[in-house]
Amino acid sequence: MIETYGYARAGLLGNPSDGYFGKTLSFAMANYRARVLVYPSGRLEIRPSKADLPVFESLDDLYRTTRWRGYYGGIRIIQALIVRLLDYCRAQGIELEDRNFTLEYESNVPQRLGLGGSSAIITASLRALCQYYGLDIPLHVQANLVLETETRELNVPAGLQDRVVQAYQGLVYMDFSRQLMESRGYGEYERMDPGLLPNMYVACRTSLGEGTEVFHSNLRERWRRGDPEVVAAMTTWAGYAEEGRACLLSRDYRRLGETSG
Repeated sequence: MIETYGYARAGLLGNPSDGYFGKTLSFAMANYRARVLVYPSGRLEIRPSKADLPVFESLDDLYRTTRWRGYYGGIRIIQALIVRLLDYCRAQGIELEDRNFTLEYESNVPQRLGLGGSSAIITASLRALCQYYGLDIPLHVQANLVLETETRELNVPAGLQDRVVQAYQGLVYMDFSRQLMESRGYGEYERMDPGLLPNMYVACRTSLGEGTEVFHSNLRERWRRGDPEVVAAMTTWAGYAEEGRACLLSRDYRRLGETSG
């Protein structure tokens, strides 16, 4: 039996410039995680978790649960990942062994709060399937596959930040410059020592959750139109990430606080 994890992430500086040729500094945190089990079976099966079951204690339970996690569980995103992974393997001339499996998952990542809950499930599933089929896929490609699972297969607007830090884990500085992204399809990703971080506290309020598409759809359209306010903001946020990296490396935490504040 194979057991893998995908962790929630927190954007420290630069967010959300990851989708706009910017720079960002983020870290994964083990407090919240998606857990996946994969083992051989006669048929290929993706087993539902509680989030997939339309069973509730009451009307109030249905209401609270839906407001917290939305209308979708994890089965559709895992199924989309498998389709995307098959497309990738066929394009690379990789022939997968004819072995069925059962995949089980669970997640305690608060949904719809920007902590990377969906991508944590996809990342953990991809890790498990790579181990199951003996695939050696570079981490930057894994991040792209997780992103494409949501953007290509499910038409969900998303960026690379979550997927990169979940693939690499720990503390990661990401440079998504236009030249890099357009020339090779991925940015420059630098793993940094998590010990450089001061004590961090991540707070969230589940009642304020909303889907990614609610905010990002209009933002991306404004970016594509060259909205001066959006373009200037993205450039500014990217600069914060670069400055924050320098502060961490020099352990200048006072300046870091001023940058993030």
